[in-house]
Amino acid sequence: MSLISESNEQQKQAIIHEDGPQLIVAGAGTGKTRVVTARIAYLITEKNANVDEVLALTFTEKSAQEMEERVDQMLPYGYVDLWISTFHAFCDKILKRHALDIGLPNNYKLVDGTEAWLLVRKNLDKFKLEYYQPLGNPTKFIHALLKHFSRCKDEGIYPENYLKYAQEIKLNDDVHDFVNKIDFSKVDEANQKEILKQEILRIEEIANAYQTYQQILIDNESLDFADLINYTIQLFKKRPLILAKYRQQFKHILVDEFQDTNFVQYELIKLLATPKNNITVVGDDDQSIYKFRGASISNIMQFKKDYPTAKEVVLIENYRSTQEILDLAYNFILQNNPYRLEEKLGIDKKLKSNVSEKGEVVHYHLSSVEEEAKAVIQKIIKLKQDQQAEWSDIAILVRANDSANIFINYLEQAQIPYQFLAMRGLYNKSVVVDIINYFKLLDNYHESAAVYRILNLPFLNIEPEQIVKLVHLAKRKSISIFESLKQASTVPGLTEQTLKSINNILVQVEKDTQLAQNKKPTEVLLSFLYGSGYLEYLNDLEPAKAKETLDFVQQFFKKIQEVEMSYEDPRLSDLMELLNMEMQSGESGKLAFDVETGPDMVRIMTIHSAKGLEFDYVFVSCLVDRKFPTDQRKEVIEIPDSLIKEDSSEGDFHLEEERRLFYVAMTRAKRGLFFTSADDYGGARKKKLSRFLTELGYNKPEESGKAEPTVERVQKDDSKAFEYQLPRNFSYSQMQTYETCPLKYKFANVLKIPTFGNHYFSFGSTIHNTLQKFLEECFTVGLHTQQDIFAVGGSETGMSREPANQNRLLSLERLYEVYNENWQDDWYVNAKQKEEYLEKGKDLLKNFHQGFEKNKPKVKLLEQSFRLKIGEYTFVGRIDRVDELEKGQFEIIDYKTGQVKEKLSTEDRRQLMFYQIAAEEVLNIKLEKLTYYFLDDDSQVSFLGNSKDKEKLKQRFLDNIEQIKKQNFDPKPSQHICGHCDFKDICEFRKL
Repeated sequence: MSLISESNEQQKQAIIHEDGPQLIVAGAGTGKTRVVTARIAYLITEKNANVDEVLALTFTEKSAQEMEERVDQMLPYGYVDLWISTFHAFCDKILKRHALDIGLPNNYKLVDGTEAWLLVRKNLDKFKLEYYQPLGNPTKFIHALLKHFSRCKDEGIYPENYLKYAQEIKLNDDVHDFVNKIDFSKVDEANQKEILKQEILRIEEIANAYQTYQQILIDNESLDFADLINYTIQLFKKRPLILAKYRQQFKHILVDEFQDTNFVQYELIKLLATPKNNITVVGDDDQSIYKFRGASISNIMQFKKDYPTAKEVVLIENYRSTQEILDLAYNFILQNNPYRLEEKLGIDKKLKSNVSEKGEVVHYHLSSVEEEAKAVIQKIIKLKQDQQAEWSDIAILVRANDSANIFINYLEQAQIPYQFLAMRGLYNKSVVVDIINYFKLLDNYHESAAVYRILNLPFLNIEPEQIVKLVHLAKRKSISIFESLKQASTVPGLTEQTLKSINNILVQVEKDTQLAQNKKPTEVLLSFLYGSGYLEYLNDLEPAKAKETLDFVQQFFKKIQEVEMSYEDPRLSDLMELLNMEMQSGESGKLAFDVETGPDMVRIMTIHSAKGLEFDYVFVSCLVDRKFPTDQRKEVIEIPDSLIKEDSSEGDFHLEEERRLFYVAMTRAKRGLFFTSADDYGGARKKKLSRFLTELGYNKPEESGKAEPTVERVQKDDSKAFEYQLPRNFSYSQMQTYETCPLKYKFANVLKIPTFGNHYFSFGSTIHNTLQKFLEECFTVGLHTQQDIFAVGGSETGMSREPANQNRLLSLERLYEVYNENWQDDWYVNAKQKEEYLEKGKDLLKNFHQGFEKNKPKVKLLEQSFRLKIGEYTFVGRIDRVDELEKGQFEIIDYKTGQVKEKLSTEDRRQLMFYQIAAEEVLNIKLEKLTYYFLDDDSQVSFLGNSKDKEKLKQRFLDNIEQIKKQNFDPKPSQHICGHCDFKDICEFRKL
């Protein structure tokens, strides 16, 4: 295996470890991800572990994706559903299979923060609050309450534990036992009793509120994300047979970023690993920086106590930074001794650089934060000129988002391209502000501020002085600006362009006002984006800016979709009420970004966001007292110490965590590390240097200086042209779209522009889901894996051969029940059309059921996902159904709700041949035929691809990908193609 031969000795030992527990202490930049993924590939290819016998857990979807992609590259073949996921995704998968075993609905709804907030808001009267009764807007209080419940779940504290604790303190009249943060020697007895009374009330109220919240979730057949892990632990503890099954399946468990696990995550791991304990954990205590979200550094400290025989491997060869940077970082983090793993285990964690060049480490101290920002920008320009660095080689790291603003201002002055990668702030992005203001206008025509914002949209081409004339008319006549638009033709001096744009606005507003009364907010948004010309304008922007802005549109679109799921019949007024309450509480909207696939820009981000990243040159800024390290912030509602299971008695936890955070910032730098600080940050007093600078040896600030008086603009640099990133995985539908029209592919799969749905898709999805759920009920879902079925590894799904309950489950009545449960009523033109399709679906299902009763199939797989290697690329897909025929052969069935075909087109054949390749190469099964099942008349058309056709299809896909890599997105306009294209309204090449 080439990766082993390319590894250093420590990496090699970690990869080829045989059985039993293993602790890999992986310092920054030592190739941790490479080791984890190589070990997974080694276990599968060299130790003959089945794909589904290896479980790898990590913390973010991005990390799980990266691990899966790397394993993809290492494995010589495709596979079915490798078990690499986040903790939450893993538990969701387990509970979806076994929810009924612990009394949960198997179709439970997973609620995010917004949906949980809405549930509490709607049921606030059930909480019977007295101590915590909110006097005004309850938004902030609800957020605090939900955060507290989430933290309790991280600690494995259930409502019954909280209620028991509340009862105990009620029976204990010694206030000192549980109120341990007050010096009671200075409090008289009467006040002590009042404190006791109020504290009992507070604890009881939180305990009851916690129980109420859980009951509301159950009543709504919902779980929140923290529930996933806790209910999975309950499942395993209460149902030993199910636990035994998964213990038998997962012969090897790997946990990445182990220092970031919380109490219940570690409990889950220990539960699964017993008794063989083939568990490998990878982490670095010096990079544990997520205490605020429940991470428990004590887990990595405790591992050797829990597994005394665990093999220890310490990775210290660093492939990222120069030795100067590493030595400075190491000497700094020693300040956390004796509470570090190095001290406790007696190991050597001092990193050794694999980089031969000399690094640059400098501290710049300026007179003011403005001068600090100027100095940073001037140094960035110098690096660009002297070191020939790309903009994306440079990062400015800050402790908190608000510290970034001054640097953004000066980057803009210098016209340096930058990307501010904040974790929050979606609602503040310009395009999202435009959308929200348009929604405000639809909600209330008298929102003059919103109308003013819309009039200033650049694609409307309305000059500022023209807008002033409209505003003056509104003031003179005491009418809203929107009313002045209706009277625009009477305003002297308005140009034809202005009058045309105003007319377009009025027409669009009238149309969308009607939509807002009857349709979901997502449909209103799409109508505005496509109808107003906004999407067309965005598509014409400079490529990097277009991609970034459309990413924000896509994220806001997804946010609206999430909100819609919380309402039975959502309307724009519901969305606006929620957004208003969120923004009043200080919520600015979650942001997602991928720094490694973005354009060539300087990155600005918090240090927490920079975890796992690396840059040639790193500026760590605003290094003054109380900015970094920050003052310790207590949680709004704290968990009582008596309920916390983690031992936090050692050292100054907050200072040690801040020190680890600073260490993470330092170890992001490869060649240059620059610390910056200033005297004046706007307060009355001169700021002291951060104690961390003092610990680094910068005991006194140099004489405060000034940067150059002005920041010069940089010349536009076109040396690195913007390139769109390839998708992580390909699919058949992507290939089909590219062949239809490469520009359509770009809109859909690269820019990911949201599109209108259609009733055909809604109906087809309804029928597919109905048949899947119905057949799942007809056939017992086995606990066996694909290894049992096809003698290859990796499937999650196994269907037994015999129907489970033939009387009820196979009835037409039950099929109609499943149909109604899975009906999707989106995107139908009107109620009449919806009713017609509802009846059509019943007819289709009746035909299906008649055929099913006459000839019951041996269903082996349903909705089987797969990952297929074609050349160096990974394709993903999902097969509707696989049936077993006689003599050990199989049939792939693909449902069609559209027009019946007696003869298949070449395109039709390609889709099923793609599935044939996957079935033969990944599932390792012998196929007798490929079948399109036309539900409209219960007819079937079958064929089987030959070797020549399959090879031609593979080569066709590879040729397409080569063109995509070359950024060839030339349009293929025609009346037929453009007439059915989702993007015809924004495409300048359309032919209609």
